[in-house]
Amino acid sequence: MPKVGIVMGSDSDLKIMSKAADMLEKLGIDYEMTIISAHREPDVFFDWAKAAEGRGIKVIIAGAGMAAHLPGMCAALFPMPVIGVPMSGKNLAGEDALFSIVQMPPGVPVATVAIDGGMNAAILAAKILAVSDEKLLNKLKEHSEEMKETVQGKAAHLEKIGYEAYLMGK
Repeated sequence: MPKVGIVMGSDSDLKIMSKAADMLEKLGIDYEMTIISAHREPDVFFDWAKAAEGRGIKVIIAGAGMAAHLPGMCAALFPMPVIGVPMSGKNLAGEDALFSIVQMPPGVPVATVAIDGGMNAAILAAKILAVSDEKLLNKLKEHSEEMKETVQGKAAHLEKIGYEAYLMGK
């Protein structure tokens, strides 16, 4: 049974939202993913968001660009955490979506990650779920250790060959 619902308003968001799915898979978290336009099919969206809790969803990751109503509407209909992923766009580089998501009215919060931050949305969802899941918490700790080791490996390589060679890919 999926614990995370991933929803986006357009298939153009899939490149970013797939990063969320990839991270959830790496952490062993079941999810469902769909495309629903809150503006073009509000009845479908309403039904999906209202039924999410009954499907076992504990956290929703909602990606949206431009006016970015999808995350806020999820938060209005779904009683558990919603994480908004603002999508970069051609007109305002995603700032319009970012402002739309973070400027929710009192009582309807949406946690928000960086523009195009699909992977971080998944990590935040995992951290929310890990509050009551020690196995998942340990996977998150392992992931943090992997990131640390990657950075340390790059630093050691840089020190060994020098920055000019490093920049040239040697």
